[in-house]
Order: sequence, then C-alpha cells, then structure tokens
Amino acid sequence: MPHREESSLFIKELHPTFAAEVHGVDFTNDVAPHVFSRIQEAIAKYGVIRFPATGLDDASHVAFASKFGDLDDVSPYTKHGKKHRLPFVELFDVSNLLEDGSVAPLDSHRAAMNKGNSLFHVDSSFNPRRGGYSLLRAHQLPPQGTGGATEYADTRTAFDELPDELRNELLEEDYVACHSLYHSRKLAAPESLPGVNPEDHFMSRHRLVQRHEPSGRMNLYIASHVHHIENVPPEYSKVLLDKLYKHACNPKYTVAIDWTEDSDLILWDNTCVMHRATGGSFEGKHVRDMRRATVS
Repeated sequence: MPHREESSLFIKELHPTFAAEVHGVDFTNDVAPHVFSRIQEAIAKYGVIRFPATGLDDASHVAFASKFGDLDDVSPYTKHGKKHRLPFVELFDVSNLLEDGSVAPLDSHRAAMNKGNSLFHVDSSFNPRRGGYSLLRAHQLPPQGTGGATEYADTRTAFDELPDELRNELLEEDYVACHSLYHSRKLAAPESLPGVNPEDHFMSRHRLVQRHEPSGRMNLYIASHVHHIENVPPEYSKVLLDKLYKHACNPKYTVAIDWTEDSDLILWDNTCVMHRATGGSFEGKHVRDMRRATVS
C-alpha cells in the first residue's frame, strides 16, 4: 500500500518542457525520505518546482534546504563589516530592503545592485564552486497585482534546439566561459559602479556546455555573469555569447512564476535553468522580503 503522504503528492506542469508545481508535501514535519526522493526525481526532470504556502520559517527553510547538500553562507560578503539583516548566515537577503528593514529608495545603491537580478542568471556562477540548487522563499510579499514574479529559462531544451552547426561547435571546442559578478551588475546599472572594470577582478571558469548529471541531458551553462570565453578572440567571444544568451532567453524557453502567499517556496537547479527577478509597481514603495538558501 502506498504511503499516505506519498499518494497525496500532485504535480502540475507549468510549461511544456520544464517547471512544475508540487502539492501535498507536509512541511510541518520533517519531510519523509520517500517524499524527498520524489522531490529529487521531480527537480531532476523539471529543473524548477514551486511549492505553494509551505508554512516554512527561517529555521525550517534552512533545515529543508540542507537536505540537498552543504549550503553557501553570506560570510564572504559580510567579512568587511556589511551587516546581515537575517537571523541565519545560510539565508541570502534578496529583498528590496535596507539594513534597517525600510524599503530601498529607487535611487539607492541597493536598488541599483538589485537591477542585476533582473537579468537572466544562475546563482553564484561567479564563484569557483558554483551554486547547485537554490530555494527561494517569500517572507513578506507586496500587494497582489504589483508585480514581482520570478522568471525561469530552460537551458537544457535551449541547447537541444540550437542549430546543428552551432551545437556541434560548442561540443567540439568545449569552450570555457569566465563569469564575473561585476560584469552583470555593470550591465544592469552601469552608473552604479563607476571606475570598476570587471577585468581587474577575479573571474570564475566554467564549461559553457555541460552534462546535467541528474537528468543525463546536455545543458547550455549561460548567464548574464558571463564576461568572455577563454582563449577566444574578444570579438568572436562577444558575438557568440550574445547569440547564445539571446537564444536561451527566447520566450519559448521561459516561464514566469507568480508569488501568491507568504511562505511560497520555489526550488530550482542552477545547473540547468537561468532565472531573473521581474519588477513592478511595488518597487520603492512596498516590502518584498525574499530569502534564499543555495546549495554549494
């Protein structure tokens, strides 16, 4: 006889090729191993999973995320004295709030830096150890109808549907791309980092095409953090990256997922999808407190 909790799980597909919504997980108790196994199967297949109204708080959010592996923490970003607003170092503050909890004005440095999140990206690709799974939870949402959906892009199907000649080139050349946080931030808000040249700072290196191990499918590991392709003439590097990024962001590969209730949770795999924050009329006016745990 199937376990009662297992039999109650229901998966609703949100897009023809990826992304799903999962109902029936009881987050009030420790998620049972057989249920967690089904979640792992689902994330391998869909790349993005939405769990509505989980009831998770900060502590249980961290505990659930830890089931997927070791978590990143904010210590590299606070070692020079930056204050962390949240009670756990494993939770990244991806809100529109200042350190004192007030809404960041539109002309603030915080708002300028958040513009980088509006470009399709993958978490922590600018680090040597890139992000794996991310688990983003709504702590406090702005009023309904004011925007703020998170949009995702299916980079596995985007790779599958590249022109044959280009796909073969990527496989044969096995290009290595260099990622920089400064690059994406300057793309989104060039006035916010005057005098900063991304090439003067550390860049991480990751293969542009990789096999997504959980599904066995090939994946285009592209993101707005990508600055250039290693050992390729700059002109061709830019043309190729622009072409691949534009292709992967094609609306046929994307889905926008709305946030409807506090404690909604979205889990995604950074090694096979990109994501971006979408704006709205809430910006500069209403609290949008989002908290993210990321598996390293």
